[in-house]
Amino acid sequence: MDQVDLSDLRTPEDAAPEPIAAERPVRHHRVRNVLLVLLSLVIIFIVVSIVLTLEGRAHPVSIGQAINRYRSDPAAAPGTHPLPGVYSYQGSGTDSLSLPPLSQAEGPTLPGTVEVKSDGCWSFRIDYSSNHWQSWTYCGRPTGLVERGGLVWQRWMVGPLAETNLSTLRCSPGLVSIPSAPAVDKSWPARCTGTSTQVHGTLVTAGVTRFVGEPTLSIAGRKVPAVHVEVQWTLRGPQVGTERDDLWFDAQSGLPLQNRRSILVHTKTPFGASTYTENGEFVLRTLVPKT
Repeated sequence: MDQVDLSDLRTPEDAAPEPIAAERPVRHHRVRNVLLVLLSLVIIFIVVSIVLTLEGRAHPVSIGQAINRYRSDPAAAPGTHPLPGVYSYQGSGTDSLSLPPLSQAEGPTLPGTVEVKSDGCWSFRIDYSSNHWQSWTYCGRPTGLVERGGLVWQRWMVGPLAETNLSTLRCSPGLVSIPSAPAVDKSWPARCTGTSTQVHGTLVTAGVTRFVGEPTLSIAGRKVPAVHVEVQWTLRGPQVGTERDDLWFDAQSGLPLQNRRSILVHTKTPFGASTYTENGEFVLRTLVPKT
């Protein structure tokens, strides 16, 4: 009888598996590549976030930057207004939010830009910082220098994300800033309405303007006759709060010479109430503008 080799009777299932030792290094290599890619993406995200956060931090605006933005109508009607151009102001202040808890500084250098419009009215814009500016529009009227409204723009950096808001204020028929017939302690009503890109609804600001006096200020080594008025506001609507402004204007041209303000505003948000505070001041340092 022939002998049968039992090894020949093994089924395919009993056969020794093919070597797979070479597959494991390949698999480990792929996992390592994926981890390196993910790590690189995380590092890039962190670097970009840091760069955006640093670039978005508030810093002073230079006179040169303001000049590059300056535009004034060459066909502007003649009238009583300041010389158009960019003036140099010095000041300080702080803007703060309670939710999220953020704060940014104003100044110390603040360019103030005067642009004259075709109808003889003119605007004044002050750059508190790269993240905050405010402008007013003034017109000469028989009642005096009248404010028609203005704009307030702010940017807040929440980590690498920038949140901006533009508020538009309208004062109709106009808010008297410098009365044509001033008298010490004389007061008159003040009322404006406003809207914001980040807040729904119409804001109503109402208050009283009081004529304080006619002091003489020393600006750039010269004595400048001034008009001092005080405005106290109450804010109602989607935002509630108070504001007090002490304003000094050039008695002849209406150019803002000095500004001192204190603002407290509460706003409802989906995450709770947020309180905004602003305290600051600025004073003119040059009487001749640059263009």
